Amino acid sequence: QVKLVESGGGLVQPGGSLRLSCAASGFTFDEYAIAWFRQAPGKVREGVSCVSRSATSTWYADSVKGRFTISRDSVKKTVYLQMSSLKAEDTGVYHCSTEISGHCRGHYDFWGQGTQVTVSS
Repeated sequence: QVKLVESGGGLVQPGGSLRLSCAASGFTFDEYAIAWFRQAPGKVREGVSCVSRSATSTWYADSVKGRFTISRDSVKKTVYLQMSSLKAEDTGVYHCSTEISGHCRGHYDFWGQGTQVTVSS
């Protein structure tokens, strides 16, 4: 079955860095775009970044542009989110999701359980 497993979260000080991973299995990885979302306590879930199935295009929320970088490895079937210059407002549970158009058009179906990121001094 489809499985997405996030890892790499943790506690980091403001200004620090983390790299999140989303390991995929149970589907044809190269046919799907993969997106990252986050949800902070008491807030709605928001899209953070997305990488197309061919990795030729990416999308970032304005709040993370210039600080986060998304990438994918077709051999390892894993998508990464490199996060730098982290701020307290980046705190939340980060989930990855499959996007069925393959081009980050917003049709999400499967989700992972998430990994907690806490930015605090």
